[in-house]
This record gives sequence, structure tokens and C-alpha cells, in this order.
Amino acid sequence: MTHAPDQDPVEGTPLIAPSSVDHPLHEQLVEACRSVYDPEIPVNIYDLGLIYTIAINDENDVNVIMTLTAPGCPVAGEMPGWVQEAVAGVGGIRNVEVALVWEPPWGMEMMSDEARLELGFM
Repeated sequence: MTHAPDQDPVEGTPLIAPSSVDHPLHEQLVEACRSVYDPEIPVNIYDLGLIYTIAINDENDVNVIMTLTAPGCPVAGEMPGWVQEAVAGVGGIRNVEVALVWEPPWGMEMMSDEARLELGFM
């Protein structure tokens, strides 16, 4: 049985697309994302778990999929631009697209241990 594209994803399909972790620029892009902070929380957005995917193709075009802690976040309109600027600053990157998504919704379990410690959750 196959699913039509407009139906729910096939069971086993990841909710978050994988990042290009094997790409030579991946770590630099992670560090660029770590330079962006949510103004209300003293932890960078990468360690908060707001960056879902950093995908890099063979032409060094980057597609970042991110979310925010809540749809009503006061910087919702600005933060994707901050991420785009930070990522575009990495040498060798051609184009950067940042997509803001709300599925799956962000949860505190997406934070790194460092972020949990910084915010007093550990």
C-alpha cells in the first residue's frame, strides 16, 4: 500500500531531515549557528535545539531548517535572517536558504546537555 503525497508521512520517515554531517563545512556551519542567540534565553540557538537541519549540496548551497521555541516568539520575523547572515559568513558557501518550520514542535528535550545545564535544568 502506498501513501498519496498529501497523506501522513510513511511510518519510519524522520520528522527532521538529516544534516550533511560528512560535508567538510558542516562544523563551521554549526559554529556559525552557535553565534546566534535567542534574545530572551542566554543560550545559542543550536544548543537550544532550534536548528533542525543543516543540509549542504555539492555546490555549497546550504539549506537550514529551523524552528523557534514558540510561534509567538517576538523575534520570529528576524531570527531566520540572523541565521542566514551567520551561515553566509562561512567561507566557501554559495547560497543560504533558511526555512522556519513548526513541525515537529520544539520541546525542551531538544536542548543539548550544555544548554540544560546553563538554564538550570540539570
